[in-house]
Amino acid sequence: MSPTPTAHADAPVLRVQDLFAQTGGDPLSNAFSRKVAIHPRMSARPVAPDAMASTWEAMSKTPRSGKSVAYLHIPFCENHCLFCGFYQNPWRTEHSRSYADAIIRELEAGKDDPAQAEGPIHAVYFGGGTPTALDGADLARILRAVRENLPLAPDCEITVEGRIYSFGLDKAKACFDAGANRISLGVQTFDTKLRRRMGRKVSGDEAMAFLSDLTALDQGAIVIDLIFGFPGQGREIWARDVETAANLGLDGVDLYALNLLPNSPLALSIAKGKMEPQPAQSEMGHYYRLGHEVLAGQGWQSISTSHWRRTTRERNLYNLLVKSGANCLAFGAGAGGFLGNVSYRLESRLNVYLEAVSAGRKPHGFMMHSLNGFDFLNELKAQMEVGMLHVARLQDALACHRFETPADQIRPLFDQWQESGLLEQSNGWARLTTAGRFWQTTMTQNLLNWIQQHAPARAA
Repeated sequence: MSPTPTAHADAPVLRVQDLFAQTGGDPLSNAFSRKVAIHPRMSARPVAPDAMASTWEAMSKTPRSGKSVAYLHIPFCENHCLFCGFYQNPWRTEHSRSYADAIIRELEAGKDDPAQAEGPIHAVYFGGGTPTALDGADLARILRAVRENLPLAPDCEITVEGRIYSFGLDKAKACFDAGANRISLGVQTFDTKLRRRMGRKVSGDEAMAFLSDLTALDQGAIVIDLIFGFPGQGREIWARDVETAANLGLDGVDLYALNLLPNSPLALSIAKGKMEPQPAQSEMGHYYRLGHEVLAGQGWQSISTSHWRRTTRERNLYNLLVKSGANCLAFGAGAGGFLGNVSYRLESRLNVYLEAVSAGRKPHGFMMHSLNGFDFLNELKAQMEVGMLHVARLQDALACHRFETPADQIRPLFDQWQESGLLEQSNGWARLTTAGRFWQTTMTQNLLNWIQQHAPARAA
């Protein structure tokens, strides 16, 4: 007997044919109508506000198992970049010490809890916002507190994310001296005119000069983000951006398509006719291929569908582990984490967060219970992220968990994706082509939606 599908009542029922790609054209341009992001967890149900404290108490007393990371959120920005839809709090110099004190207090409060104290942490990520807006001394204090209050693995990757404006070599040295071994900077583009239009304060030449000095320190991995699909960017500017990055002595680079969020200043400017539209969706895949070809031609290695490395110093460990379902301990206002089968986000309102931490309380924002018992779905996401999926093992897992319909139909789906130019199959594996790597998130989310629809009712 087939399991009862568990799709939400208001969700359309998917057929396998609904996941098929278009055929007969250029898969980079039109394999799917649009790109979609991957939802972190499936079939989640919220924890009632009055139950969050007791839920956290039980979680914190349960030792972690499996791979684990930690995320520290620094929710301040020195200005609101035009393309960003995640701006939270304006930066003020006086925030540095008080916020550093709070996040250190939060780290110290849980140092004896089994969920924090037991089991190695394999990667730590300072994200935001703009972590590098903090004073160097306060960044160093937080880094030392991380090392003192988290059981870091000997090879733990410790990343400080930020932007070049207001960073400086002295602050970078303070981070390295305190234990950071990876710096990730949002450059987005080296074209000065385009940088100014997007709200970046440092010129392209200044960015290149700083990155050259930073890599010359030779103290850790230096990684940057580049974005394609800005209005007015064009393929010539994009190719020049990637070529510049490839020759700066960097260890890693991310190539991202612009995600034009509806509430971002850039989207509003385009809607009002103050700025030209971004390139059509049918053009975006060709930007991706161009970036891939430039980096491959310079000897760079692709270690995920959006990330390349030049040296073995770069591992991209935090991002790969998070996308494979690792536990994530979260600290800081608005930080999100995951323990066991519970995802959670801390209070994002700065004053409420600071008050809770000062009073010795974990500043809960919300919690969600996720679907239990199907860890193979995390393996699916992790494998798709690096561009290859073990289809035969996925079929076995679906059958084992009584996902009878998808197990029977998964082969025709991958055969159709191969016919469409998105992947190649051999020895039970599906390896994504360049077009498939561009559409990876859409393909992955389609798979997850379809599989979830056929989950046994007892697992919901």
